[in-house]
Amino acid sequence: MENKVEKVYDDNQIQVLEGLEAVRKRPGMYIGTTSQRGLHHLVYEIVDNSIDEAMAGYCDRIEVTLLPDGSVSVSDNGRGVPAGINPKTGTPTLEVVFLVLHAGGKFGGGGYKISGGLHGVGASVVNALSEWLEVKNCHDGKMYTERFEKGKVVRPFACVGDAPEGRHGLYVRFKPDGEIFEETVFDYETLLIRLREQAFLNAGIQIVFRDERGDEPREEDLCYEGGISQFVEYINSLKHATMIHDNVIYMRAEKGDITAEVAMQYNDTYTESIVTFANNMSTIDGGTHEVGFKNAITKVTNNYARKLGYLKDADKNLSGEDVREGLTAVVSVKLPDAQFESQTKAKLGNSEIRPIVDNIVTEKLSEFYEENPDTAKLIIDKACAASRAREAARKARDLARRKGVFEGSTLPGKLADCQDRRMEYTELFLVEGDSAGGSAKDARDSRFQAILPMRGKVLNVEKSRLDKVYSNESLIPIIQALGCGIGDEFNSEKLRYGKIIIMADADVDGSHIQVLLLTFFFRHMRQLIEDGHIFLAKPPLYKVVKGKQEKYAFSDEERDKILEEFGGGQAERYKGLGEMDKEQLWETTMDPERRTIIKVEIGDAMRCDDIFSLLMGDKVDPRREFIEKNAKFVKNLDI
Repeated sequence: MENKVEKVYDDNQIQVLEGLEAVRKRPGMYIGTTSQRGLHHLVYEIVDNSIDEAMAGYCDRIEVTLLPDGSVSVSDNGRGVPAGINPKTGTPTLEVVFLVLHAGGKFGGGGYKISGGLHGVGASVVNALSEWLEVKNCHDGKMYTERFEKGKVVRPFACVGDAPEGRHGLYVRFKPDGEIFEETVFDYETLLIRLREQAFLNAGIQIVFRDERGDEPREEDLCYEGGISQFVEYINSLKHATMIHDNVIYMRAEKGDITAEVAMQYNDTYTESIVTFANNMSTIDGGTHEVGFKNAITKVTNNYARKLGYLKDADKNLSGEDVREGLTAVVSVKLPDAQFESQTKAKLGNSEIRPIVDNIVTEKLSEFYEENPDTAKLIIDKACAASRAREAARKARDLARRKGVFEGSTLPGKLADCQDRRMEYTELFLVEGDSAGGSAKDARDSRFQAILPMRGKVLNVEKSRLDKVYSNESLIPIIQALGCGIGDEFNSEKLRYGKIIIMADADVDGSHIQVLLLTFFFRHMRQLIEDGHIFLAKPPLYKVVKGKQEKYAFSDEERDKILEEFGGGQAERYKGLGEMDKEQLWETTMDPERRTIIKVEIGDAMRCDDIFSLLMGDKVDPRREFIEKNAKFVKNLDI
């Protein structure tokens, strides 16, 4: 019998992570992820502190600069940080802000009535996750500095003399730690979107964004006196849609320290775009402010439709979806003691906000309809058309059900199903064409992989209402196979496959099919994307062979690198999935151990919405401009 070496487990094994060590040990707990999203979150945390100064009325200019050494600076002309010694810690207040979690002026001390950074972890978390961070603090005519490295003081807090004449505010410069983050290069467009959003939400505040990296520095001066009304105009301009009415409808209410703003405008598309904010934080999951807004516009529009005779006594009310078709709206509330569901602030929970938003929208929208009857009629006409289309969709769905199309036991005839019935283990490949579908059926592991060949033209749902979906021969089999329904009948618990993998040729036609299917999922089964079920297969472009050596290449650059590694050879170009035999298809595209698949994620829902509208909508000229502008970035173009 072998001797067992027992490990000691006593009081000494219980670790206490001091200071900011906990943040470095578990960064995901504080910023969600160490991917690009988490990297940019660092900038947001520092900028949000400057925005809080602006909301308090002490700051009207913020500058953000991306610097050549990989660092970023954020400065404002606010009050700066108090320069004394904190009575509770006995250390400089500036150090408390950047070294202590859950510390700041946002917990009822009177420094900030309204703030997005309620948890007080922002500045200290950024400090902990930075290779280095430097602060210049101009307060009461003096300048104070301090430098940190990986959350530890390396140049102590000190007064370096008088501040430059008239200067006040905080300057923070930091470089993200490459030991923490997967990628440390900031994306200009990602930050620009967020900063532009903040400029819209805080009318009149100037945000200057500079990128000093590379040979051609860029600069954006963001300032919008029109606030969220201009925000709505901007969103609609990205859609390149035709407006139902010229002017944005704007409304504002104040109750005590609470402010609610709403701006809305209708366009001729079939989709709604409602973005909501609480204390400048994007509440992507909505909350009480969004509920109040939706209830009010549905109620007011139905009341006015009945007043004008569009709806008779026996008629059903227009649904909320009918009333919101083609609507672009921004709802922004600012309040003390905002209650969010998590540190990510995705959903607002304050119950007192709902009636405030409901009342102001009810009052102001009713006034607008009365004062602008022609516009009101156009809006109601569109809602009624949406209602008729919804009814047509219901009839088409009922007809399909009577034929057994959507019954639980009905699966599309071309589906080669898998044996396993546990959703978390199964995969459904949506394969372009019968030829590739046949190869995929032969190549798959039938225990957990199902194959559905797609035939016919995939409907562009961006140009179609829901009723057209139920008659499209390419989409019906997908709806049948997934089993979870679409639109208002979607139920994720009925989903039959954990991974839905779009497998199309690596050419222009294949990319078009991918975009058409992604448009369908984004518009009618968006939760599948949000829950991480949608993937894109990435078949290779080349097979490089020399003697008994062979490798697959997924780009021209990778092909050239392999050829150099092999010292020559010949590279076989795959024109389509159907050209591969089953062994090649399995090992390159379907084998979970060796394949490359790309998870489809929604990084910015509003940006996704705009791109789908641009690429798949009715307007040709904006799409042509987009292609001409971005064609130079396309690689491996196969025409």
